[in-house]
Amino acid sequence: MPDRTVTLRYGDREHKVSISGDGRVRVDDWERPVAAIGAGEFRIEGAPATLVWAVATGSTRWVFLDGRSYEFEVPRERAGRSRSRSHQRSLTAPMPATVRSVNVSAGARVERGDTLIILEAMKMELPVKSGSAGTVRAVHCREGDLVQPGAELIEIDETADAGNQ
Repeated sequence: MPDRTVTLRYGDREHKVSISGDGRVRVDDWERPVAAIGAGEFRIEGAPATLVWAVATGSTRWVFLDGRSYEFEVPRERAGRSRSRSHQRSLTAPMPATVRSVNVSAGARVERGDTLIILEAMKMELPVKSGSAGTVRAVHCREGDLVQPGAELIEIDETADAGNQ
């Protein structure tokens, strides 16, 4: 595997994450060997070894470590392009999960960062947040539904927000 580097934002801070071809992961000044042991499941080598789960959907990365959930954002490139046409975005399930709550309905206005759905997976709550402002076009799940990775949960129409950019 070739070396890769990505910048992730957690709150107001950005972190540079480097993954080397030999399995070493470096986050800022922290570095450890990490082994993939299953789909989205990793072991951080050390004394003691630590299990971690990682899930990615769109520009969001969730990391589950020591009973805590961390949500990271891959910062968008500043392209400076115009958003004059309609843009719709679908939010999908990042992993097999149960829908615990649906916080919006069709027609609702949402802002970037609003929690739209709460999923439960591996005994942890996973908030599904809006990546942009817009109007909920459709909700494709209900509380209690079991959803699989890639299942469409919500459609957001960003057209209404295009004039405000």
